[in-house]
Amino acid sequence: MTAFAVSRAYHFSAAHRLANPALSDEENAEVYGQCFRQHGHNYVLEVTVAGALDPATGMSVDLGMVDAVVKTAVLDRVDHYDLSATVPALAGVITTGENLARTFWQWLEDALPPGSLERVTLVETANNVFEYHGETTPAR
Repeated sequence: MTAFAVSRAYHFSAAHRLANPALSDEENAEVYGQCFRQHGHNYVLEVTVAGALDPATGMSVDLGMVDAVVKTAVLDRVDHYDLSATVPALAGVITTGENLARTFWQWLEDALPPGSLERVTLVETANNVFEYHGETTPAR
């Protein structure tokens, strides 16, 4: 059977500050530059889910189910929050785009049908886009 991949885009706004607690303020400022200061982004989260085509519906993925999972697992937890200070599930995570994409993958993986999550992409700015494919799938 042919497998299809379907991507959905979601928008959220959040603040954060890049800082490693093991470093001094001066070292963090040197490593993270202006991102060491509190700031925010209007993020785009793209979630790609794959499945076989259902001949009865002509669809490979239930988009309503994907939307509900993304809303509950990610958006309700991060939209309009300070990611580096007020999201308990991100405590101890340096909120770089890479770490956020990996964390969102982890939040989504168990909530979606087994093996269906293909990719999580986080667009932080027009210049900063982060893709995560999971630990066992090679990067593309």
